[in-house]
Amino acid sequence: MAANLKFLIVVAAAAATVSVSDAQLSSTYYDGTCPTVFDMVKSVVRSAINREKRVGASIVRLFFHDCFVNGCDGGLLLDDNLPAFESEKNALPNKNSARGFEVIDKIKAATENVCKGVVSCADILAIATRDSVVELGGPSWQVLVGRRDARTANKQAADTDLPPFSANLTLLINMFQQKNFTARELVALSGAHSIGMARCTTFRDHLYNNTNLDPIATTDLKANCPQSGGDDNLVGLDHQSPNRFGNNYFQGLMKKRGLLNSDQVLFNAGSTDDVVRTYGDNAQMFSDEFASAMVKMGNMNPLTGSNGEIRTNCRKIN
Repeated sequence: MAANLKFLIVVAAAAATVSVSDAQLSSTYYDGTCPTVFDMVKSVVRSAINREKRVGASIVRLFFHDCFVNGCDGGLLLDDNLPAFESEKNALPNKNSARGFEVIDKIKAATENVCKGVVSCADILAIATRDSVVELGGPSWQVLVGRRDARTANKQAADTDLPPFSANLTLLINMFQQKNFTARELVALSGAHSIGMARCTTFRDHLYNNTNLDPIATTDLKANCPQSGGDDNLVGLDHQSPNRFGNNYFQGLMKKRGLLNSDQVLFNAGSTDDVVRTYGDNAQMFSDEFASAMVKMGNMNPLTGSNGEIRTNCRKIN
């Protein structure tokens, strides 16, 4: 009971930080127009994860990469619409790595069959992200809805606003501060890397050129990621259990097993070491603060009211 009360307080505090422009978001937004939307999303997400565990992490990554570029507006879901705009899917942080779009398409088709022209792609992604975390053993949170979809994409912003896997701690803190996240929230959100996979090309430099890695883990990783070739070979972001959401990620960092440079710098004799220790020792605190940070992320500059549109196809504007 105490843990549940604490969780509610944390999420309520995050919701209280929503700006005036976000005030139209509500947990009951679809009650009168599409009351089954949450059930539809959960059903499709559960089915997709049952087929492939990895896709849950892919959906969480889509949400992060969408919200950090012009806010949570579904812009990342758009395909090229030349000459008007180039897709964010072509940006360096997304190209050949962003995935899970087919799951969002399937959810969209389901909602269009029941509630045509009502549920936005941006809201679908927000709900699917929460459900993906829950399906993989992570915490739940109340998803506020009422977002509308962007009518354009911003590849240039996707190239500059998304933290690179090679980032050092100073850069990470600065990039998250620009989005109004604290260093502690940066660490909490990074805990999403307890699930998912990474390609060899994203961690090769860290593996072969840095010294802040556990030698045993390094040996195993080098077997899967040679110095040349094998760029698309996959390794779990958390080596031990990449399909189970939890504080195992932070325990790995404390053992110098962070796969990406941008992971291990969170625990490398720097200002965030104590937060990593706290989360590594206290799974409930991590879950609560991750959920709070995800609520805050979902409230980043949504399009509401008459702004944007409700796409009938998440890949293209109406």
